[in-house]
Amino acid sequence: MTEAGRDRNEASAFATARARLAADRADTLARAAALSRDFDAIVAANALVAVDDEHDPEGGSTAFERSHVAALLARAREHLEELDRALERLEQSRYGQCEGCGEAIPPERLEIRPATTTCVHCASDPRQPPRQA
Repeated sequence: MTEAGRDRNEASAFATARARLAADRADTLARAAALSRDFDAIVAANALVAVDDEHDPEGGSTAFERSHVAALLARAREHLEELDRALERLEQSRYGQCEGCGEAIPPERLEIRPATTTCVHCASDPRQPPRQA
């Protein structure tokens, strides 16, 4: 392959990765916004009634629902941070390189988990020594 062909392939891979990360980020932002609205609605609904979680039969389920939505929102925010770090790695030409062993992360894994930082081998057991070439 010529150098120009290799440059076009690299540019195409860069654009594909950027688009995949941007789409995942947009989806995650929308999910976080919806979860935030849900959380606010739960809190507002509870503010209208005097809830005694210990004695109110609905209090336990309301507390669980609030906790569950808060956990989902926290996970969405963590994922946004992972995506932002992946975009930084992309800009620094480090995207797709395993942080465990330094090898390239297979494109199939990046397609499924665009913000991943490790290859399957290192993700399955980070205590294992890096693969030998």
